[in-house]
Amino acid sequence: MSEVTPGISAVREFTVTEDDTATALGSGDVPVLATPRLVAWLEAATVACLEDVLDDDATSVGTRVEVDHVVASPVGAHVTAAVSVAEVDGRRVVLQVAAEHRLSGGAPVLVASGRVTRAIVDRERFLARLA
Repeated sequence: MSEVTPGISAVREFTVTEDDTATALGSGDVPVLATPRLVAWLEAATVACLEDVLDDDATSVGTRVEVDHVVASPVGAHVTAAVSVAEVDGRRVVLQVAAEHRLSGGAPVLVASGRVTRAIVDRERFLARLA
C-alpha cells in the first residue's frame, strides 16, 4: 500500500499566458486567469504531491474540487500553487490547496484556496472498468 501521510506537500509554479485566460477558455470575456485553468493547475500540484509516494501500480483520480477563486490574475502574473495532504481515510486523500500570485516582484497575493479530494486506485483495474 502507498505511504500517503498528512503533511506531504508540493509546490508548482506557472505564468499566466493569453492561453490561460477566461477569454481563451470560454469561461468569461476578460483576459485574466480562467478559473478552469487555475483548478487544473491546483489539481496538477495535487498529482505531483502524491506521485512520489504512490506504489508503481497506483495512481490518484480527482473526486471533488472545492476552490474559492477570490482575486483575478492578469496575463504575466507568476502563480504559485501549493498543496498539502490534510486527511487520509483509506484510499481517500484530502489535500489543502492554495494559489498566490506576484505582480512585477510585488508581495504575494492570495488568489484561491480550498480542498481537492483524490482517490488512490490501481491504475490497470481503473482503466479496465472503462473498456
